[in-house]
Amino acid sequence: MSFLHRQTLSEFVLVCSSLLMVSAALADYDEPREWLNRMGAAVQSTSYEGTVIRIRGSEAEALKVVHQVVDGVIREKVVSQEGNGLEIIRNGSEVHCILPDRKSVLVEEWDDQSTLFSTLPSSEIRFGNEYDVSIVREDRVAGRQTKLLAIRPHDSYRYGYRIWLDTATGFPLQTELIGDDGSAIEQVMFAEISLNKDIHASALAPSYSTENYQWFNQSARHVTRSVDTDWVCEDMPRGFKVIATHEEKMPGSEAFVTHILYSDGLANVSVFIAQMGEGSSQGPSSVSGSNSFSAVVGDHHVTAVGEVPAITVEQIATSMRAR
Repeated sequence: MSFLHRQTLSEFVLVCSSLLMVSAALADYDEPREWLNRMGAAVQSTSYEGTVIRIRGSEAEALKVVHQVVDGVIREKVVSQEGNGLEIIRNGSEVHCILPDRKSVLVEEWDDQSTLFSTLPSSEIRFGNEYDVSIVREDRVAGRQTKLLAIRPHDSYRYGYRIWLDTATGFPLQTELIGDDGSAIEQVMFAEISLNKDIHASALAPSYSTENYQWFNQSARHVTRSVDTDWVCEDMPRGFKVIATHEEKMPGSEAFVTHILYSDGLANVSVFIAQMGEGSSQGPSSVSGSNSFSAVVGDHHVTAVGEVPAITVEQIATSMRAR
């Protein structure tokens, strides 16, 4: 082989090696888990202002959202664009729900990192066991380039998700909750958005003077205490595990209710266990993608509720036992 041929071959091998290295780097960057990590960081740290369309079943609503994060503290204003003009003003964990048609303000406490995206996957999700995740394609949402991630469950005990992530920031611009038939049960989508913009304090202030409004303070509506419990689920759908157990004292009652939170890293199910009382409901109930099921177990009333299929909450509620 001539020197020229050897040199050409060497250059070809070098080019191929370089291309393989670039492809490997791009593959690492395009790993779904890396995009989900970027998404988690973006949701916790991104300030933004925009208009959101939220669709549940056949009902749609438009919301104007201003969201600011400063030193980890969330300040937010959400305004309904139709109906009674509901405004939600958040400062840290304290939330004021302003109802102008009733001239009233409801004060509550929230600990969610995101008002709009409270059910996004966490780092605990077990891909390959309960879900598969893949990057489907590039797309555009609210005029911005996105990566579409699809999360597909392995069984009928949990929903699937589609998440459109902003390519530049990893911020979720659209999410869909997917049922067994592949259709969207719930959708949250930005129609327009400005990311990481400077937000003036006036943009987060109420639009109404609430000086003469009636205030209802529910900040301390739940008295909680951490406990161990003898209650277990004897037929738990695969992948769910106990995340937290505590007791809550509900409003208007001196009795404590046991609350067990189960999660598979994406889907969450809360189980509430109380002593039987008069008029305790039984059977299923649902609101859009959220389902609940109440059952009588011995002398206790057990209710399982979560954004999961109806079969999941029914199986969990009816198989809870005290050991």
